Amino acid sequence: MKLLKDRVAIVTGGGRGIGRAIAFALSREGAKVALAGRTVSSLEETWEEIGKKKGKAIYVKTDVTDENQVIDMVAHVAEKFGKIDILVNNSGITGPTLKVMDMALDKWNETIAVDLTGAMLCAREVLKYMVPKRRGVIINIVSEGGRSGDGRSGFPMRSAYCASKMGLIGLTETLSIEVGEYNIRVNGVSPGPVNGGHLFDAMRAKAKATGKPFEEIMEALAASCSLKRLPEEWEVAEAVVFLASDLSSGITGQILPVSCGQHIRL
Repeated sequence: MKLLKDRVAIVTGGGRGIGRAIAFALSREGAKVALAGRTVSSLEETWEEIGKKKGKAIYVKTDVTDENQVIDMVAHVAEKFGKIDILVNNSGITGPTLKVMDMALDKWNETIAVDLTGAMLCAREVLKYMVPKRRGVIINIVSEGGRSGDGRSGFPMRSAYCASKMGLIGLTETLSIEVGEYNIRVNGVSPGPVNGGHLFDAMRAKAKATGKPFEEIMEALAASCSLKRLPEEWEVAEAVVFLASDLSSGITGQILPVSCGQHIRL
């Protein structure tokens, strides 16, 4: 029996990286998946791959920072599939690699808008469909950068990103309390530095800003993990499947790390 048979899931940022892996995993478990994101070519490619595996999916070009686009996207998914059971707020950007004293306001605002405000807007809209049915799951993709980094809270030169992810953790915990009475669960998955393009872009920016070799930075990241390797995108996706399914029916308001032990410091 598939864990998510006949359920309807929205995955923001579903065209690439972790979002793509999440979309594949949800589809594999029987969910009908709606892919939302800004890059149509990536969305279309993921949609085609799901179709080749006999899965059901649609894609909707959506900028999660645009309130009207979010409203229209959620309404379209609900009209297409008749309900919304699962929301995965995965859309995110790395933001600037700068000290606060050098921060441009537009770069700060863009990071907060994509990583935090977009998640709030998507959650607000899907709740209009979940609350009447008294059933639903919201999963926010947060980050170990929003919990702890380098043995303390936050990553130097990544203030916008860390602030947005810390805020997303706060949204997760608060929203879980607000909607618990409607049998709606809200949790977060907190990846460590995940092996893939998103991380590579951020670490290349760090290498440029600090003058350290990219390879040295990547080796240090792996060494900071208890398992001495970085987590993979599919491992994050499997954690999402667990939290989206009835296997986690008693879990809400929690943040599940998928970091290969990167949050553990000796």
